[in-house]
Amino acid sequence: MKIYHIIPAEQWKDAQENGVYRGDTLDAEGFIHFSTHEQVLWVANGRFEGHTGLLLLEVDTDKLIHELKWEPPFEGASGQAAEWKFPHLYGTLNLDAVIAAHPFEPQQDGSFKLPPEVA
Repeated sequence: MKIYHIIPAEQWKDAQENGVYRGDTLDAEGFIHFSTHEQVLWVANGRFEGHTGLLLLEVDTDKLIHELKWEPPFEGASGQAAEWKFPHLYGTLNLDAVIAAHPFEPQQDGSFKLPPEVA
């Protein structure tokens, strides 16, 4: 199965140079946030609207070395998102699980749509 993670291009470059990726939430929350194909635009448009210089990492769950748990979203999520379970990786992301890093820039109005390779 494939899951997705939105990341600033500079962080991905650093991860490749260092051989490890911790995300910005592993230390603070104990896991790295991911999304399914169905969830990624909801996350992008809710959290990253207007941000530039991003990549959309495409990750193969079969290659992950740390535990992946499917958990409810943050408290206060509403609508369909309140019913979803999100993939959370409890450990670092091993870089060999990343199949692709797609450029992920917002449209002119600041919103996102999936890159053609992922859509």
